Amino acid sequence: MHILINLTYYRPHFSGLTIYAERLARTLVKLGHKVTVLTSRFRPDLPEQEMVDGVHVIRPFVAMRISKGVIMPTLPFWALKLMREVDVVNLHLPQMDAAYISWIARLYGKPVVTTYHCDLLLPTGAIHWVANQGAHLFSHLTAAASDVIVTNSHDYAENSWFLRKNMDKLRIITPPVEVAQVSENDIAKFCAKYQIQNGQIIIGMVARLACEKGVEYLIGAMPKVIEKYPTARVMYVGQYKNVLGEEQYAEMLAPMIEKLGEHWTFLGLLPAEELAAFFHVARVIVSPSLNSTESFGMVQVEAMTCGTPAVSSNIPGVRCPVKETGMGRIVPPGDSQAIAEAIIEILDHPASYQGDADAVRRRYSPESVARKYEAIFKELTSSK
Repeated sequence: MHILINLTYYRPHFSGLTIYAERLARTLVKLGHKVTVLTSRFRPDLPEQEMVDGVHVIRPFVAMRISKGVIMPTLPFWALKLMREVDVVNLHLPQMDAAYISWIARLYGKPVVTTYHCDLLLPTGAIHWVANQGAHLFSHLTAAASDVIVTNSHDYAENSWFLRKNMDKLRIITPPVEVAQVSENDIAKFCAKYQIQNGQIIIGMVARLACEKGVEYLIGAMPKVIEKYPTARVMYVGQYKNVLGEEQYAEMLAPMIEKLGEHWTFLGLLPAEELAAFFHVARVIVSPSLNSTESFGMVQVEAMTCGTPAVSSNIPGVRCPVKETGMGRIVPPGDSQAIAEAIIEILDHPASYQGDADAVRRRYSPESVARKYEAIFKELTSSK
């Protein structure tokens, strides 16, 4: 089967959506399918076409940007060309281009499976408002052309303005999660590289430095945590410099982080082996997300596969990993006091939050997720 996956940003862009799509595409190739990813050349230095892990990646050039969206004049031509070759189309929302690509697919009689990652919620301002309204319209047009809409959880679907209107097409598939296998020696090397001392308590966060992640509330929680555990140190993994559209947010956080001194360290993006070692070293992972632009939190599951519990915000979808596994605490969004208390509770009683890491790995494995997509693709292509 030839599968076309379309999304605005693909790797090397770093976000939960792009990681999801990359894992799905790569695993579908391993299952014997041909996969083409149609995405944006969001950086001029990226090649127009390349093979990555057996996936054919095509990147039309970006002529201009509107908020976090991009305008690609040649994208419709690529979509028309590829539609003659593929068997099924998998679109990843939110993205504006999905609307006309979904209707091109219908024109060619190709099944459309739309993966809905999250509701779009842009910052205030006239340009952002226009982009937001346009995205809502395009999402509805895409839904009308879709045969199936996939999302991560019933919890998020029941609370989403978009998904509530499309329950008749909904299928629930948990996101694909994988963490590299590492040895004790790998973990020791990681600790040496990042100067983690024996007995030091590592509190982890993995995310782009973006306002919806609620980083300021973890910062605000740290003084109380440090009072109880003086060696506590946050290690922040993910892009924290030059994050598109988040420059003012980074400037706001800078003096707050500076006050924490040695208790806060930015690690940037880590290779797979170091990220796995990080999850093993961390005593707890914190996901203090604030709104519906976060729909699940794969990072929590990644940590749980290594036996590390999580503190997550009590918002739809994001609370699901902790609720399903018991590996952590759920706190009100935007509440530094509650975050501090949850971190301290987990550090005080770690055995109460261990859970079954092997069961988590099996449930969220990329192969398990890809096979569920495969079943939907086969169902739709046979009916077509």
